[in-house]
Amino acid sequence: MLDELRKPFLIIALILMLLVVLIEGTSVLWINPDAVGSSLGAERPGYGITYLAFVDYLVFYVTLWMGLEMIPKLARFQGCVTAIVTFLGCLGTIVAIITCLIALIIMVTLLLAPIFGTIAYVAIYGHFDRGAASATLSLIMALKIGFVVCLLLAHQGFLQHKGLLVLILLSLLCNIIISFLHGFVPLLLVSITDAIGAIIVAIIALIWTIFIFVFAVIAIIKAFKPD
Repeated sequence: MLDELRKPFLIIALILMLLVVLIEGTSVLWINPDAVGSSLGAERPGYGITYLAFVDYLVFYVTLWMGLEMIPKLARFQGCVTAIVTFLGCLGTIVAIITCLIALIIMVTLLLAPIFGTIAYVAIYGHFDRGAASATLSLIMALKIGFVVCLLLAHQGFLQHKGLLVLILLSLLCNIIISFLHGFVPLLLVSITDAIGAIIVAIIALIWTIFIFVFAVIAIIKAFKPD
């Protein structure tokens, strides 16, 4: 595979996916920039796009290591590095799920507590910038499609890797889920459906992170197991 690998396309693919993760991770800076905090200390809306990074960093990481596996000296450390990265990823994802769940509970509680609670909900969470979110999701989807195309051009064998293929499909599906939940309900309720979508995406990411962590631990045990 090393002889057939078109390295420039692989590098471009990795850059595109890295851009996806960076855009997702910093999306909170331009989505609802006016809705910063509240007297209740609740987070501003816009969790969905940010939480996509929990899935997409896995796509980037797995693709990166598939390229590095071709370098024997680096491949030896794959299990240890993967175990550390995924363990930290699990912790971060769990904290993110709890944070978003608390925010969702606050939103729903305010919405269902007329009159003053509903007024507070509308004032704090009723102004979701759906246009900016849609534009960001469209850009992310375009970059992901570009990533897939470059990966195919680098080497068709990448998409024969079932784990990577499933991760890529889940990444695209999560993008669609967030887009659907943003457009499915009236603007007043988008903050709630956005948080629900974020939790769904984070749970998917957590399951896969645990899955990869377990296999990394198994690889470490096999590597140090005496012959």
